[in-house]
Amino acid sequence: MGVLLLMADPNDTRDTGPRVGSPLWAYLTAVTTVGLLVLAAAQWLNGPAQLVDLARSPLFWMLAVLIVVGELRPVLLSSSMTVGGTYPSTMFTFAALLHYGLPVAVLTQAVGIVVNRAVTRKAWHRVAFNIAQATLACTAAGAVLAAFGGHAIPAISWVPRGPDMLAIGLAGLAYFVVRALLVSGAVALHERRSIHRVIRSTIGHQSLVYAGLLGLAPLVVVVMNHSPALVPLFLAPMVAVYFTATLSVRRDHQATHDALTGLPNRKMLVVSTEEALAEARADDRVGLFLLDLDRFKEVNDTLGHPVGDRLLQIVAHRLIHSVRPGDVVARLGGDEFAVLLPSIRDAAAAREVAARLRVALTEPVRLEGMTFDLDASVGIALYPDHAPDFEMLMQRSDVAMYLAKEARTGVEIYVADKDRNSPERLNLLGDLRRAIDRSELRLYYQPKLDLASGQVRGVEALLRWRHPERGMISPGEFVPMAEQSYLMRHLTQYVIDAALEQTAHWWHTGLHEQVSVNVSARDLLDSALPERLGAGLAQYRLPPKAIQLEVTERVLMTDQAYTADAVRALASLGVPLALDDFGTGYSSLVRLQRLPVAEVKIDASFVRRIGESKDDERIVRSIVDLVRSLGLRSVAEGVESADVAARLVDMGCELAQGWLFAEPMSAADATVWLRERRDRAEPDLGFLRPAEVLDPQTA
Repeated sequence: MGVLLLMADPNDTRDTGPRVGSPLWAYLTAVTTVGLLVLAAAQWLNGPAQLVDLARSPLFWMLAVLIVVGELRPVLLSSSMTVGGTYPSTMFTFAALLHYGLPVAVLTQAVGIVVNRAVTRKAWHRVAFNIAQATLACTAAGAVLAAFGGHAIPAISWVPRGPDMLAIGLAGLAYFVVRALLVSGAVALHERRSIHRVIRSTIGHQSLVYAGLLGLAPLVVVVMNHSPALVPLFLAPMVAVYFTATLSVRRDHQATHDALTGLPNRKMLVVSTEEALAEARADDRVGLFLLDLDRFKEVNDTLGHPVGDRLLQIVAHRLIHSVRPGDVVARLGGDEFAVLLPSIRDAAAAREVAARLRVALTEPVRLEGMTFDLDASVGIALYPDHAPDFEMLMQRSDVAMYLAKEARTGVEIYVADKDRNSPERLNLLGDLRRAIDRSELRLYYQPKLDLASGQVRGVEALLRWRHPERGMISPGEFVPMAEQSYLMRHLTQYVIDAALEQTAHWWHTGLHEQVSVNVSARDLLDSALPERLGAGLAQYRLPPKAIQLEVTERVLMTDQAYTADAVRALASLGVPLALDDFGTGYSSLVRLQRLPVAEVKIDASFVRRIGESKDDERIVRSIVDLVRSLGLRSVAEGVESADVAARLVDMGCELAQGWLFAEPMSAADATVWLRERRDRAEPDLGFLRPAEVLDPQTA
């Protein structure tokens, strides 16, 4: 706990200090006043004559230079911007305390801190506080030494011996405890956290470094007394500690922060939220905001991803400077951000913060000679009003954010009456997240056949989830739930990755079957989807035609400004597209013509009844004729009887899938089935002959 940093941005020179009259201002003023008075008293008691005599000693100047050099760069043990790290000067300051006494130690430490200020341009109130807390720590250590009879003065230097180890150890402990408490107190007031939480999050690593630095100080004194020329060799372990700690912090930062913006990532947000929930007081709330940029995709599509990345960095900077110290701004991916308020009074105060964030973001941004007007939709969930833990806070702020998008209000607080999720569904959502993380989901594959020849024309990947307690859960139960939450993006990526891996296995072993993957309308709002798909095809060395994406007919009823661009971006990869569940929506022919789809899948609810209902038969026949007139392929889903298959052939439907041909199979079973089908001399066209309807429950 070497120094205190009271700015969100270390490069920000606008730091004017805490508000006058605030608890933090009172604390810093009190500590600074007492510390500087102790520093002045120590120099007055020492007297100028002793300092003049000491100035003639080369050994003193060598130690003073080492203190100043050691004050230039801290040993960073945390990526926190508040606790700035431990300065190696601690070792030489403590050596000066042992060898020359308190006045010399605090004076040289103060000079080192002032030199540090000249290099880093810290605000003077921070410099004064750091001098004061270092002075008080040295005074505490000096008092312990004096109690054991070890009192050094410049004229009579002190060299520790074996019996003095207890006194030195207790003095080092006093030095560390005082500095830790003083800095932690300031951080706790600055970030509105309890001092116990601040100490718990920083004390462990700091204590190890302090133990190493303070433990070397007596050796520095012994070497100074016997071989002064060897003292600079202590820089070697100091440099080793510095670089080791720097690499450790860098790895920790990479694991918990977003590479583009430097903001905390989801992993760090989880930890921060759980800490805030644990520390929450009875009369306070913890707020979690989810923030999604509006029209960001237009910038990416128009000017490219480098400009989009720069825009995200600007957004991150604005968000950081629009929240209070102690609030956490995180980037979840793409153009989604989260803001954690560890302490907020009520919903009205949360709305005020959200409004301030939106005002900051709506300031015009000028990039590449163009001016952009950004806006954002913000969803708010509060603990304990809306959710008891992080997962439910995330889910409910996500619900609120999409309500804000749909209503175009900008900011919405979670309202239970508008949430379509029951407590049971929310529990299932948590189980689904864990299932994704643990790779518990599986893809099953159902073949798609040519009705005229009986040849396989691809397979559809169908998601299956065997819950450890509830058994098999229908995709119709958990996929719509995922579509309404932040999990849909992760679920889609999981399915695409698994499908690509299995497709690559088939293609590279001679089974060139196209695999169809379902994506939701919400997936098409994700501008990263085409990039991820392209990267996956390249990774597995697959041609674009190896994968087909199926989108539901509801895509035609959504905002064309988003879906048309997204669909074209996917089609530009060369990946075929199919329109799924056709006939269940109210899409127009004009919109259908604009979509670059290769085939249209007729919903199973119509196909199953064409032998029983004349209306359904007319609907299917009309869809087949319409699709053929547009030059597209028609695919009938849910074919369960030979009679239905024969009627589809008569209508001119080209492809079909269903229990009549094959039920959905695991990857291993599908591999065996496909190889047997490929090796068969004549395709099985038995479905064209009259046959009994297969019961899908017993197939």
